[in-house]
Amino acid sequence: MKKLLTTLLLLAGLYTSAQKKTAPHQWLQLFNGKDLKDWDIKISGHDLNDNVGNTFRVENGLLTVSYDHYDAFNEQYGHIFYKKNFSAYLLVVEYRFTGDQVKGGPGWAYRNSGVMLHGQTAASMTKDQDFPISLEEQLLGGNGKDERSTANLCTPGTNVVMNGKLITDHCISSTSKTYPGDGWVRAEALVLRDSVIKHIVEGDTVLVYNKPQIGGGNVLHANPAVKQDGKLLTEGSISLQSESHPVAFRKVALFDLSPYMHDPVKLQQVLKRLQQRGKVEQ
Repeated sequence: MKKLLTTLLLLAGLYTSAQKKTAPHQWLQLFNGKDLKDWDIKISGHDLNDNVGNTFRVENGLLTVSYDHYDAFNEQYGHIFYKKNFSAYLLVVEYRFTGDQVKGGPGWAYRNSGVMLHGQTAASMTKDQDFPISLEEQLLGGNGKDERSTANLCTPGTNVVMNGKLITDHCISSTSKTYPGDGWVRAEALVLRDSVIKHIVEGDTVLVYNKPQIGGGNVLHANPAVKQDGKLLTEGSISLQSESHPVAFRKVALFDLSPYMHDPVKLQQVLKRLQQRGKVEQ
């Protein structure tokens, strides 16, 4: 009997260890702090992965958007795409704006960047396309004069539903406060396929919408075969913007929720645990 109990305890220990190793609830660090090998780059007017002017780079452990090799911006809107698409997740970024806007950048792009959700792939963009068809969690920094909320929603080639109504406005402001200066700001996006998307800033939900779908304008030179108006967006790429103002990201991390989408009770338990933890695991 003693040998049997010992064997059972050993097997239980091995099972628990295996569970820990294969458990899906792990944070994925999309940005590894060292390089951009897991990312694709697409800048308007340039071929895929032509990182013109070394726009996207890693400096001092930060994913940096820089324009020190530009003479002028010339509407060279850029995006850096993580290599894999996702459907249900909690995404966390920590960002800050730095320096001065590059010459020729539009006024509205001052201290302006974004995280693109449920987007098309970099490879499916045309050479001259300015923005991926996607949902932009717009990141804004203060300008010292006006109130400028962050984690707003902009919709290049998309529409969403809010409070049961189809919204076709290009940008919808969140309820966040203004974040001036060069301090780090934590923004999150809770994305559950096409059922609900929440924008979160420093732990507070500031915008909620659902039924994201392709439609509307505000995207130039998109392939008509990709822009299928009315199609619900249930998954897609995640990308970070270059819109003419230098910005740095010290964390880009994702918690994959797709394993729990078939079990609403488990999903709510996981979301509650994430909310209580309140920070990304290292």
